[in-house]
Amino acid sequence: MSMMGELTYFLGLEVKQLKHGTFLNQSKYCFDLLKKFKMEDCKEVATPITTNCLMDADKADQPMDSTKYRGLIGSLLYLTASRPDIQFGVCLCARFQANPKESHFKAAKRILKYLKGTTNVGLWYPCDSNINLSGFSDLDYARCKLDKKSTSGTYHLLGSSLISWNSKKQACVALSTAKAEYIVAGHGYAQIIWLKHQLLDYGVRLSKVPLYCDNTSAINLTKNPIQHSKTKHIEIRHHFIRDHVQKEDCEIKFVKTENQLADLFRKPLARDRFNKLRTELGILDIKNMV
Repeated sequence: MSMMGELTYFLGLEVKQLKHGTFLNQSKYCFDLLKKFKMEDCKEVATPITTNCLMDADKADQPMDSTKYRGLIGSLLYLTASRPDIQFGVCLCARFQANPKESHFKAAKRILKYLKGTTNVGLWYPCDSNINLSGFSDLDYARCKLDKKSTSGTYHLLGSSLISWNSKKQACVALSTAKAEYIVAGHGYAQIIWLKHQLLDYGVRLSKVPLYCDNTSAINLTKNPIQHSKTKHIEIRHHFIRDHVQKEDCEIKFVKTENQLADLFRKPLARDRFNKLRTELGILDIKNMV
C-alpha cells in the first residue's frame, strides 16, 4: 500500500470527510449495478421490500437463470457494506439461490428500484459521537414459510454511530418467542465481546456493555443460572451469556418495542416506520450533510 493523501475511494467505498463528520457510501457502485442489470431507467419505490412479502420456494412459478440471480445477490451483498437498510431484503432473497424463480428475481429487482431513488444514501459518523458501546437485539418469530424458523436482527452502536449489524435466519426452530429472543441476545452479545477486544487495540477499555432487548422473559432467562426443564432443549452454546451476566460483564436491559431499531433488520416495514428507523440509525443522504 502507498500513502496517496486523504482517503476518498477504496474498493468501491466512497469516503467523504466533512468538517463535522465522515460519510460513507457506494453511489458509483449503485449506478454501475443499475446499469449492469439494465435498471437505470426503472421506476423508484419507497422501500426495498413490501410489507406483505412472504417469500417461499414458489415451485409453481417459472424457474430462471440461477447464474444471473446469484450474480445480482452477490452484487447486492457487497453493497450492504454501506447500506444496512437493504440488509434484510437482500438476505431474504439470498435464501433462494439454489433454485430461483421469477418471483424471487422480481423481489430482488425491487431492491434495485429502491436503490434507484437512494443512490446517495450511506452511513454518517459524526465527529462529536462518544465511545460508549451498546447493542440491540430482536427477532421476527417463525415468519419463514419454509421451515418456521425465526429471523434475528442485531446492531451495535459506538456512541450514536452504527458500526455493526446483522440479519440472519436462526439455525434452529425455537419453541417460543422467549427462547428465540434468548438465542439472538446471545448472538448479539458475542459480537459485543468481539468489539470490546477490537477497541482494546485503540486503548479503549469498556466494562459493562448494555444489550437492549424487548422481551422480559428472555431477559429473565439470562439472569437465571439454573438449568431446568423449560430451557434444557436450548443448546449449551447459547447459555454463555448467563456467565457474563453473573460476572456483571454484561447488562441486559429492556427497551420498548416502539424504540427497538433492530426492526429494520428482521422484517418488512411500512414506508413511514422504515424511513424513521433508517434516519435514527444514521443512514442518511449525503445531500443533507453538505
